[in-house]
Amino acid sequence: MNFQPNSDLENLPIFDRTGWIRVHFGDIVENVNETERESMGEGIERFIGLEHLEPGSLHIRTWGNVADGTTFTRRCRPGQVLFGKRRAYQRKVAVAEFDAVVSGDIYVFAPKDDRLMPELLPFICLSERFFQYAVETSAGSLSPRTNWKHLAEFEFDLPPLDQQRRIAEVLWAADEAEQNYGELLSSVKNFYKSQVSNFFFIASAKNKNGLFKPEWPTAQLQQIIQPDAPIRYGIVQVGANCDNGVPTVAIKDLSGDFSTGVHRTSPAIESQYLGSRIRSGDLLLSIKATVGEVAVVPDNFEGNISRDLARIRCNSDLDPRLLLHLFRSDQYRSYINKYIVGSTRKEISIHLLRKFEVPLPPKCESMAFMSSVTELESVIGAIQTNIRQVATIKHALIDRIHSESS
Repeated sequence: MNFQPNSDLENLPIFDRTGWIRVHFGDIVENVNETERESMGEGIERFIGLEHLEPGSLHIRTWGNVADGTTFTRRCRPGQVLFGKRRAYQRKVAVAEFDAVVSGDIYVFAPKDDRLMPELLPFICLSERFFQYAVETSAGSLSPRTNWKHLAEFEFDLPPLDQQRRIAEVLWAADEAEQNYGELLSSVKNFYKSQVSNFFFIASAKNKNGLFKPEWPTAQLQQIIQPDAPIRYGIVQVGANCDNGVPTVAIKDLSGDFSTGVHRTSPAIESQYLGSRIRSGDLLLSIKATVGEVAVVPDNFEGNISRDLARIRCNSDLDPRLLLHLFRSDQYRSYINKYIVGSTRKEISIHLLRKFEVPLPPKCESMAFMSSVTELESVIGAIQTNIRQVATIKHALIDRIHSESS
């Protein structure tokens, strides 16, 4: 959205509800049902399905090509708002930036007249009240859909046009900041991946395993672990959650810091699996279902693991975080995938895992690499924090504006 500076609007209080009028969504918004059965003939090259709408994002980053075939006939035009009517709880709303045909499970919204600025419409659809209403009015058990008749009855307070403009300016500025941080995050993550790739892997020449730098020695995982802590998987049946039980890490916990939501297994069950106890510095790898997820146990944490994870306790002279970055790389994930078995439930056997090859770079090079990627991780964390903060502010503004308070 390209707003021009307007000093007269800069001091307009966006939460002053004087002059706001109660309206029905259908009074000011049109459910556009323009069809286009010959898309290619009209120069429409792209189609948009529900899978192309990202939950919580107003931007369409992927699409399909009409030339590849599609049955979609509903047309959208730039500036119109797309709303996923199937499984509305997924919060799929976007602004069309190009001509396209869209899925029948997507509504195409546009202002009915000049009482509503087009720039404000997507934020009305993003409000918590609107989503709750859409979910509550959905019908169907397996694939619930909301319908236009019900959405048209949604009530909210509409600001005067000058205030709509100011509100839209603020919200689009917040959205732009969120997008800019997202692009920065993507760039830094790509740089991190290139650093990992350049450190561990050869570019083209082949060594004995065709993967790692030939000047470095390699070893099997079973050769670099502590002798008294063999590679193990965890508790077969963790049982019900026990308030005073032993923290038991599962695959879902590997993306966090183990501080919240970790299952607790009863001491009676956990005591049968003392061999898979974990402590700070242990490397955990998912070996069933979602194979290849990895994490290092944080400081001051002790517990156990579920049967979907394997514990790798490295020798004291090997930094487990070095293997963490190796295991996260695209190249090593491809290496892991070669040893996955099973069609309905994928897994890697402990026997094969023990024989996984890993490189052993010189300590001085490892320390320099770890210093570099640790700084990158810190930057990535800071950017992610900024994205969350901007998103929180944006949604707080949306919900405050579209609250039921008068």
